[in-house]
Amino acid sequence: MSKTLALEVKNLSVEFDTYGGVVKAVRDVSFQLNKGETLAIVGESGCGKSVTVQSIMGLIPTPPGRITSGSAKLDGEEMLGLPTKLLNQYRGKRISMIFQDAMSAMNPTMTVGKQIAETLVVHQNLSRRQAMKEAVDLLARTKIPEPEQRAKQYPFEFSGGMLQRAMIAMSIACKPEVLIADEPTTALDVTIQAQILNLLQDLQKEYELSIVLITHDLGVVAKMAHQVAVMYAGQIVEMGEIDDIFYHSRHPYTAGLKAAMPSNKAHEQDLKVIEGSPPDLFSPPKGCGFCARCDYAMSICEQRPTPKFQISGDHYAHCWLLHPEAPKSERQKLDSFMKSERSDVT
Repeated sequence: MSKTLALEVKNLSVEFDTYGGVVKAVRDVSFQLNKGETLAIVGESGCGKSVTVQSIMGLIPTPPGRITSGSAKLDGEEMLGLPTKLLNQYRGKRISMIFQDAMSAMNPTMTVGKQIAETLVVHQNLSRRQAMKEAVDLLARTKIPEPEQRAKQYPFEFSGGMLQRAMIAMSIACKPEVLIADEPTTALDVTIQAQILNLLQDLQKEYELSIVLITHDLGVVAKMAHQVAVMYAGQIVEMGEIDDIFYHSRHPYTAGLKAAMPSNKAHEQDLKVIEGSPPDLFSPPKGCGFCARCDYAMSICEQRPTPKFQISGDHYAHCWLLHPEAPKSERQKLDSFMKSERSDVT
């Protein structure tokens, strides 16, 4: 059964002008999101996850930021480069976003109900009364207790978990085709995190949502994702279905992320860390961005950009060790490490 594309991003590159020079924050990123599925974009802080999705939504400040190349199509319709007036016909209505910090994202001078209702007035042409009634229903749907009373309250009167639910209510108000969730469980305790993830899964089924999930938590990925894109230094270094990434990963960085993840046996052993720091994106390396931190790096890794090696189906990785002429000894060492570090989170 063939899948239908909800969002297609091709060769996206984003730069920022700073006093220190030009930061190449996103470099030639491509991915596809199927309708009704969840794509998780994972990687350590500063790898370009949030900038990627903010660029698609037209939310990066210009200047200093700019999209230097690429395409982002929502259900086949190009979004990049649209004037703000036209882009506003997509944002909130057909593609919406749950921001990382709900408190900062919401207007502290407006009640929560009015903020949700405003989206419905603008995009659905509802009257103020109709929009407020729908806002209360949305709060109830996101399992906020006493929604009529809560709709009259201000963001500071909500707990962190309830604020995140209110943000979700606002983001699904117009029943968008694509929902971008930028680390939606950050700063929430484990119990509330699980509730938020379950809520997103329920809403995905109810509305047939296609979700882009930004996170650094592989446990969240295991629970939510159908496909995973692993980002490092502004590039996608590996991409595949969830089982490909957890059980058949082929990039050393992906293996390092899995090895650094706590497990049920964490008390029996020390967590492994990825030594070193990400490269300077003022002047990105000519070759593989992970080369300086990789235990399996070869001379070619530093000298030449890494091509995409297809592994199986939609699973690919950018690693010279996948080249047919790569030294067998290094491939075997990496294979042995990956086998020993296969995660059991799924």
